[in-house]
Amino acid sequence: MKAVLSDEKIPKFWYNILPDLPEPLEPPLDPETEKPVEPEKLLRIFAEELVKQEMSNERYVKIPKKVRKLYSKIGRPTPLFRATNLEKRLRTPARIYFKYEGATVTGSHKINTALAQAYYAKKQGIERLVTETGAGQWGTALSLAGALIGLRVRVYMARASYQQKPYRRVLMNIYGAEVFPSPSDRTEVGRRFLAEDPNHPGGLGIAISEAIEDVLKDESARYSLGSVLNHVLMHQTVIGLEAKEQMKEFEEPDVIVGCVGGGSNFAGLAYPFIKDVLEGKEEYEFIAVEPKAVPTMTAGVYTYDYGDSGRLTPKMKMHTLGHTYYVPPIHAGGLRYHGLAPTLSVLVNHGIVRPIAYHQTEVFEAAVLFAKAEGIVPAPESAHAVKAAIDIALRAKKRGEEKVILFNLSGHGFLDLKGYDDFLEGKLEDYEPEKIPVLNGLF
Repeated sequence: MKAVLSDEKIPKFWYNILPDLPEPLEPPLDPETEKPVEPEKLLRIFAEELVKQEMSNERYVKIPKKVRKLYSKIGRPTPLFRATNLEKRLRTPARIYFKYEGATVTGSHKINTALAQAYYAKKQGIERLVTETGAGQWGTALSLAGALIGLRVRVYMARASYQQKPYRRVLMNIYGAEVFPSPSDRTEVGRRFLAEDPNHPGGLGIAISEAIEDVLKDESARYSLGSVLNHVLMHQTVIGLEAKEQMKEFEEPDVIVGCVGGGSNFAGLAYPFIKDVLEGKEEYEFIAVEPKAVPTMTAGVYTYDYGDSGRLTPKMKMHTLGHTYYVPPIHAGGLRYHGLAPTLSVLVNHGIVRPIAYHQTEVFEAAVLFAKAEGIVPAPESAHAVKAAIDIALRAKKRGEEKVILFNLSGHGFLDLKGYDDFLEGKLEDYEPEKIPVLNGLF
């Protein structure tokens, strides 16, 4: 069972949650003055239109026609499936649906914001985009966006993922991007971390620092971010807007689930549904799933912190483990981030979104069960949502409830088979922090 929309149903607007949040978002701070950062500083880092969108209070932002055409070219609207085989295996009265973002040509949801960011950069006359990537899905998406729109792209890829997922690098190279393992010897930030540990596994926080340092040395370049900031999450709402239309062919969901690193794919699916809750129209339950190795929502604190490890970004108020947190080398590279989207942080604080955390071995176990039932191998990141959906369905079975579950299968795992091989051979390790820097006054 699936729901497929025509190209005409690609959303014409993105949904911006800022005007609907239960409290105003705290402004980013300039670390030099501890006062709200001046827009001019952000304009040197980001494309101008993205800075405007970041601060916009318009509830709906129009998607440019060219971006909508590109959405069609890369596989939007994406299909929504009912996981009937999984339901049978679980013998649950729950009904499980998933939005399949792995159907895009780059294999994940990341292309939704990559195309938008590249479009605005090209329109401004920017020549080069620089970014970070964890698992490589964001780097792949921006690499293709650069190729389609005509921009050079440079990617700093977290070293652990660079080594675990070599074919992601190959794919980025095919699309024309330069890719370097992070920490690298190309930047002062990278050299500093390598001096401390020549085998440092890296992380998104370090890769972000390297990308920004690179951009600040080249006036023709701008930084492009794959998650966390509001404009990124807003671009992803095409997922939820499509899903709302597709679920009309089936039924209303009770529970909406997504994995969380910075927050983009969770927000993409959930925010259009959260709007209905904030307006008092619906009573959906929202579950945000993170790894126990990087328990930002479940063990971090809500405070101002840098978005990167090298302290080059403005400070944002968010759930964080501290920018000095040493992120373990789990296979879900896209979830290896110390912080959380400020908008999602507010929703967690107000109890609108409930966070949970899992170890990677139990996540891979759920992913293998899903693959055997539905034929799709989930990305390790997306498998966190699979695990939660299975647990909710089993709980419904125990209670005799007919829960309707909707989750975002944000990407496929065809280039993550090393992680699956390690799992099947019993080589995966589970990690849980003994000390969290932000809670020990280390930042």
